[in-house]
Amino acid sequence: MKALKTAAALILAALTLFTVSGCSGNENSDALTVMGRKSDMEKSYMTAIFRLYESETGNKLRIIEYEDSEYELKASEMFAKGEVPDIFMHFNNADLKRFNAAENFLYLNGESWASDLTDSATAYCEDPDGNLLGLPFWESSISGCYYNKTLLDSLGLKPAATQAEFDVLCETLAEIGYTPICWPADGCTWMYQFGLDPIFADDDELLEKINANEVSYSEIPAVKDMAEWIAGAAKKGWFGQKYAETGWDGIGEQLGSGEAVMTFIWDTWFYTDFQGGKYTVDDFALMPVFMNTCAGGTYEGGNLNMMMVNKNSEKLDEALNFLAFCAFPEHYNAAFKGISTVSCFKGQTTNIQSDMVTEAAASIKAKERVSTAATRIIGYSAEDVAEAFNSLLSGGTDAEGCVKIMDEKRIEEAKSQGIEGFTD
Repeated sequence: MKALKTAAALILAALTLFTVSGCSGNENSDALTVMGRKSDMEKSYMTAIFRLYESETGNKLRIIEYEDSEYELKASEMFAKGEVPDIFMHFNNADLKRFNAAENFLYLNGESWASDLTDSATAYCEDPDGNLLGLPFWESSISGCYYNKTLLDSLGLKPAATQAEFDVLCETLAEIGYTPICWPADGCTWMYQFGLDPIFADDDELLEKINANEVSYSEIPAVKDMAEWIAGAAKKGWFGQKYAETGWDGIGEQLGSGEAVMTFIWDTWFYTDFQGGKYTVDDFALMPVFMNTCAGGTYEGGNLNMMMVNKNSEKLDEALNFLAFCAFPEHYNAAFKGISTVSCFKGQTTNIQSDMVTEAAASIKAKERVSTAATRIIGYSAEDVAEAFNSLLSGGTDAEGCVKIMDEKRIEEAKSQGIEGFTD
């Protein structure tokens, strides 16, 4: 493989200023197609590797991207029509079952770069039989409650260590005119899994039972507790007055201006998406997420977006060469330079570890849980869960009804996948 030229490294920063739309506008039938969520494909390290690949090889990419809230449905429709991209980007979560990995994707166990993956990255990308499903070209971050420490200090307030303290903190901030939590209800879906994780990560037997259809969300008090807490937080103004219209692009604005003090997100976001304003990344710190499901709060470990190869692609060799290009040390180090992430590759040296995570290391060690709800609950769909909660927040149902909708959607999805215990 051609090594990265010194000149290419010098112009990489300039290349990353361009958006991915330059690639997505390429309708060349010879171009390699890469499909992913819009916000994912526009990460700085993704646009960097796309541009670097085109610049170094002369080959073309056609980026197919859909809005995050539409991605699973749109992708499913394309697969149903036999329109499978050459490279498909997806997390190794419950939603991946929609796309029949064994039928559509090439196992990558024998690829030359596989040995360069860290043990944790390899484990994340494997199916239950130990087959490597994709290349984890992604950030490995820590999700939690990121808060404006500068603002809290100026108000004489402290971060919370328990659910009770967190509730008092939110109440106090709301009373003095701040939005305690930026809650992006418009199209963002990840927040709910943080609250659900402790319920199932801490109880293997409960996880087994829900996956065997022997118990439902409605029979688990902590799930309703979470729904009641979220509904109550919204009613008390803890999410502000415009959370229903706040989406991905609105998070940074609220945090940077100081309008909102906290949000439930991951550290890498601050280095890839947060532009800052009155407040910058240096003003933020990390504490656990609190959603009334775990008294001491929780952190979620990293989820990795994988580049998966369509094994039936007419451009199979080119697709594999593209993954090899991305997995070449000089290339991934160029793309991830200055990005806050735990390494996915053994040769990764240019990434950084955020001060926020480093300073919270002891708390993270005590309270971190592996991502469980989105990855291990059969039939779990982030979009379905968000839809149920949006109905709750808009007054369309109550907490009990919200949990019922979550059950109905989960069971419906499990049935559609033909999962034993859910079929009639």
